[in-house]
Amino acid sequence: MRKIRVFISSVQSEFAEERQMLFDYLISDVLLGMFFDPFLFENLPAVAQSTSSVYLDEIERCDLFIGILGKEYGSENGEGVSPTEQEFDYAGKLSKKRLIFVSSHAPSDRNPKELALIKKAENAIVRKQFSEASELKASVYASLIRHLEEMEYIRTVPFDMAINKEATIDDLSIVKIRDFVALARLKRGFPLAAEKTPETILTHLNLLKGDKITNAAILLFGKEPQRFLMASEVKCAHFHGRTITKPIPSYQVYKGDVFQLVDQAVDFVLSKINMEVGTRDKNVQVAINYEIPRAAVTEAIVNAIAHRDYTSNGSVQVMLFKDRLEVWNPGQLPSGLTPAKLREPHNSMPANLMLAEPMYLAGYIERMGTGTGDIIRWCKEAGIEKDPVFEQDEIFKTVIWKRNEIEQASDQVSDQVNSPDDEFINIESSDQVSDQVTVQVEVNLNTEEKEYIKRVVLAMTDGNKSSDIQDVLGLKHRTNFMKNYLNPALQYGYIEMMFPDNPNHPQQRYTLTEKGVRLKKTKKFI
Repeated sequence: MRKIRVFISSVQSEFAEERQMLFDYLISDVLLGMFFDPFLFENLPAVAQSTSSVYLDEIERCDLFIGILGKEYGSENGEGVSPTEQEFDYAGKLSKKRLIFVSSHAPSDRNPKELALIKKAENAIVRKQFSEASELKASVYASLIRHLEEMEYIRTVPFDMAINKEATIDDLSIVKIRDFVALARLKRGFPLAAEKTPETILTHLNLLKGDKITNAAILLFGKEPQRFLMASEVKCAHFHGRTITKPIPSYQVYKGDVFQLVDQAVDFVLSKINMEVGTRDKNVQVAINYEIPRAAVTEAIVNAIAHRDYTSNGSVQVMLFKDRLEVWNPGQLPSGLTPAKLREPHNSMPANLMLAEPMYLAGYIERMGTGTGDIIRWCKEAGIEKDPVFEQDEIFKTVIWKRNEIEQASDQVSDQVNSPDDEFINIESSDQVSDQVTVQVEVNLNTEEKEYIKRVVLAMTDGNKSSDIQDVLGLKHRTNFMKNYLNPALQYGYIEMMFPDNPNHPQQRYTLTEKGVRLKKTKKFI
């Protein structure tokens, strides 16, 4: 990285010691010395050039101009302008950032031209006042640190609270903000109405500073969050075995806001794991249970997305194996929190507070630090013998095991899963000739696509709304559900609309066809 060139200017006779002090400080300070390269005219070797031309050449090379103004104006050229004022003006002409520090002398003690230069500086830029050398040094330090923050060389506020210099409020979705408010009012009694202006809502959530938006605002409500924060995507992979192998059978990279990322990643996992259909003994609605509890899957993914290190170039990775689910989070546990402590009651210490608060309001996370304990409890209640694992290395990893009995059953039918689905073909064999073309098309469907259709059929009762079916399956991402589940079941004739001539009818419902009824009778457990 190229260092930031700093030009230090003042009347030599008045602030020679202070300028040398700043020069020495900038090259010796551990932090500032990493980023800044100061210039003093006194340190240049003798050259056959005019003093003014050397100064102006150096200003062209510099990135920052530091000017120290006091009582004296300094020597004047033929036009009555001092070198200090020439340097100040030339730096402004070249659009260099200028930091001006003014001594605390009374106006009556200053040279009138120096006073006029101070007034000029006041009108053009923000300046700081100092009364002694130590105060000057502290003010310069604070200004340079602020410059490093603005340039994003260093960060002294959490990433989610930091202003994003490239994004504006126009890069946020008003629809997403209003949908969030509606959900937050339902889940947590959020006090603002959806009709409030986006600025009012964002300010209430501490996501807006003046007219600038924070990184958290982009992650929560951005139209295209990855345009500004590329690594915020989530990568999902499914492996048939117990190790990472290539080629990867199923791989998806999801983009969108944090709510969309959670929903898409959870739906990816649910679509790849075994599903059990319960009875209606206790409820008219069919019960769907997955071999890994849906709540545990969701909690692990939400934790990774909400608490990850967004300054890392790595992404959250969700990897499903034959015997387990692993969720990798590019980040570190907060100081004082260990994997062992995660298994006990502990305080909630979100790494991204401004991100976590809206996710709490929307019902995606809890505040009490119960998430990892809940994962352990849900898995135990589901009959999973192995406890979930929480590991901290270069990344934070959550491992959730599948149920042993389901794993064994999956082993026994593994050959059938990898072969054509004869059961689908047999179901069609008794249909009329008009259905034979459909049979041939369905033979060409892969196992995954057939699985999605089966799940819709098994979740169905007569007169379901599409949202009812989606809720029964535990799927959150609407687009994914329609594309991969509902539409194929319609296309291949396993369900039908009650109002087929008006797909968007407000009372639209779905029922099983004869083919769907036959498919539903073939298996209770998939």
